[in-house]
Amino acid sequence: MSPFHKTMTTWTASLFVGAVVLCVSFVSPGDCQTTPPPPPCSNYKNCDTCAPNAKCLWCFTTNNCTEYPVSWLLPPPSVCPLAQARWGACWLNFEYLIITFAVLAGIIFLSIIICCCCCCFYKKRSARPDRDEETFVRRREEIKQRTDDRNVERKARHDQIRKKYGLMSDSDHPYSKFENE
Repeated sequence: MSPFHKTMTTWTASLFVGAVVLCVSFVSPGDCQTTPPPPPCSNYKNCDTCAPNAKCLWCFTTNNCTEYPVSWLLPPPSVCPLAQARWGACWLNFEYLIITFAVLAGIIFLSIIICCCCCCFYKKRSARPDRDEETFVRRREEIKQRTDDRNVERKARHDQIRKKYGLMSDSDHPYSKFENE
């Protein structure tokens, strides 16, 4: 695995863990015992008691606690402006929470796409040398075969010329004249 893939995997994993920790921090453990239903949201008079309740939304503009409109993902401006709404924790701006989740989702989505593209590119690059090497070996063999064919043809022509001028007989080999002396 290349250093780029290791870095991307580590970065994606750390973002995923951070997102899970952020999500888990907003979920409170439930009691197994039957408890009376919580009081209506209008009974809460400050953000510290209203915001931790998952069904309630604190609005700093009106300084009141209202029921979180579950039918909409985002509270409409008629209930509370998004920048002034608090849900889950008083220190956490609802607008920032949504932007953070959108950015994290985008980063995770882009990371997955980049990793898939890099893996596909890496597979293509690693498969290509085998194919290129086969082509190279095949071309080398073809060139060698043509060279051998040309050498055989050249030798045959030279032998014919030698026979024509009496420089070589069929039974003599090239070193026979040295042996007779």
